[in-house]
Amino acid sequence: MNITVIGTGYVGLVTGACLAEFGMHVLCIDLDEEKIAGLNRGEMPIYEPGLEDLVSRNVNQKRLAFSTDLKKGIESSLVIFIAVGTPPAADGSADLSQVRAVAADIGRLMNGYKVVVDKSTVPVGTGKMVRAVISENQSTGIDFDVVSNPEFLREGAAIGDFMRPDRVVIGAESDQAIAIMKDIYNVLYLNETPFVITNVETAELIKYAANAFLATKISFINEVANLCEKVGANVQHVARGIGLDGRIGKKFLHAGPGYGGSCFPKDTLAMAATGRQFGEPLRIVESVIEVNRRQRERMMEKIVALLGGDCTGKTVALLGLAFKPETDDVRDAPALYLVEALRERGVRIRAYDPEAMTSFQEHFPAGEIDYAEDAYDAAAGADVLVLVTEWNQFRYLDLERLGKVMTGNCFADLRNVYDGDKVRAAGFVYTGVGRS
Repeated sequence: MNITVIGTGYVGLVTGACLAEFGMHVLCIDLDEEKIAGLNRGEMPIYEPGLEDLVSRNVNQKRLAFSTDLKKGIESSLVIFIAVGTPPAADGSADLSQVRAVAADIGRLMNGYKVVVDKSTVPVGTGKMVRAVISENQSTGIDFDVVSNPEFLREGAAIGDFMRPDRVVIGAESDQAIAIMKDIYNVLYLNETPFVITNVETAELIKYAANAFLATKISFINEVANLCEKVGANVQHVARGIGLDGRIGKKFLHAGPGYGGSCFPKDTLAMAATGRQFGEPLRIVESVIEVNRRQRERMMEKIVALLGGDCTGKTVALLGLAFKPETDDVRDAPALYLVEALRERGVRIRAYDPEAMTSFQEHFPAGEIDYAEDAYDAAAGADVLVLVTEWNQFRYLDLERLGKVMTGNCFADLRNVYDGDKVRAAGFVYTGVGRS
């Protein structure tokens, strides 16, 4: 089967490479000529474990190709995946301008029956909008179907999530479209992966509801962590105690600086905006957004306290800039807020991340902050060391070596990676999250 994926961002590139691995012939389209040229040279525009090898293998086996030729992509494929960006608009709602533009192009260039698949994360009603835009731009009436097939990819584990998903959600109105989608995912169907077959609106809402619920768990445990600090409790023990309840589960119960990345921040905002649009305010989701915002401020308060209140001229070392390990994605990363807030207080910042420093420099160029060669280089001369992202290489730092290169002796562990007693025994003033 010939498939075209429009958009070579995180979702589009992973989707295209994995569908090619399933045996499909996939053409990934993007209007960014420089990005396509790089992909054709084997250069990945994002860091995702295993992606470079997956792309290389399928390109070499001629199942995967990259192009800027939108006309070729639409005309040559039975199934067209829309995987373009849906960033938040000023009011928090999803900006669907890229989706709308692609739908118009599909309508203009369609040369036969197509299944148009919304892979981008989009609010309820987008499928109907895509159908309307395609119809409006057709010169002659050509039959087509619109399908919602949301992705549930975790950055840093996206390939495994695609190849071994918890479920596949297909929202469609016709038996033909459902049959074609099942054919695409035949490998997963044979492996007894659960399939949720529903209408388009339900599939669209499943994606937002899933991310909002996970974001709720994160904000909930962060509120519990803040209470733990007041009453002398340990949030890690609380999380374990409630996570062992099968109705709750242990995942996403890790206290820290709040969620970030390309999904949770914009999806919670968009879901809240959808609720307002339809006259059903989602009070829990709105509270989750506010709790997450406030959590970053609390992390800043911890750092300021370690600096003694007077921050001007002090140096803070940040370990980790990506919003989570195993990615170079810094979108809505807690580190962005911390750097901005620290710089406003006259703090000099030294930072290190194994993968995300290039991405971070798009926000804070070298010179505005100092980018280090490794964790110990970042810590050199620092008054406070802040562990922001729990990369594995930060889990076993040589505390004695850190103490020798730092000017101060304060350690803010925003991910609760370390045993506080051991860090204090090494001569540090230590603070975690939710551990009094």
